[in-house]
Amino acid sequence: MERKYISLSYDLMLKDDEGKLYKYESAPRERPFKFITGIGYALDLFEENVINVAPGDKFEFSIPAAKAYGEYDEENVVDLDKKIFMRDGKFDSEYVTVGAVIPLSDGEQTFNAVVKDIDKDKVTVDLNHPLAGEELTFRGVIIESRPATDKEINEVLYPGCASCGGGDCSGCGDSNGCDDDDNPGNGGCCSSC
Repeated sequence: MERKYISLSYDLMLKDDEGKLYKYESAPRERPFKFITGIGYALDLFEENVINVAPGDKFEFSIPAAKAYGEYDEENVVDLDKKIFMRDGKFDSEYVTVGAVIPLSDGEQTFNAVVKDIDKDKVTVDLNHPLAGEELTFRGVIIESRPATDKEINEVLYPGCASCGGGDCSGCGDSNGCDDDDNPGNGGCCSSC
């Protein structure tokens, strides 16, 4: 699959309790949303709906909740022991407040949770994505759409490698160097990338 570099402006619309659309967020033309297709940076259905739209053309489409961030799951609202949020022997009331988005880790990955309630012994957090259960409607215009360069793809796939595509490997920590003969097919990038 050809990877494309796409730049676009959009309004993300959600439905209120009465079913009327309202603007939730925007990416204006001055600060467009830029991504490369096929890397997993954007929702699959988002990519499918914009990949063949020509620069200058407008788009509008909706993505159902199940194909976006999933349905809202009450089981993802959990009570955690308040002791988890201790800092220097005291509860961290500066950062752990109702409505705050806090990072949590299960030892393998880090994810964000929204604090829903705090009581004497526990902190209730919501682990659902903030847009879980929401149908997403996008309206916008394509600013740029073209094949992505190897350099652009490498910058996304290997953000720690400052020199993918050629040059020295100081950003990679690769002691083997960037010899294309040693690393065929990688555009001169470090073997660790």
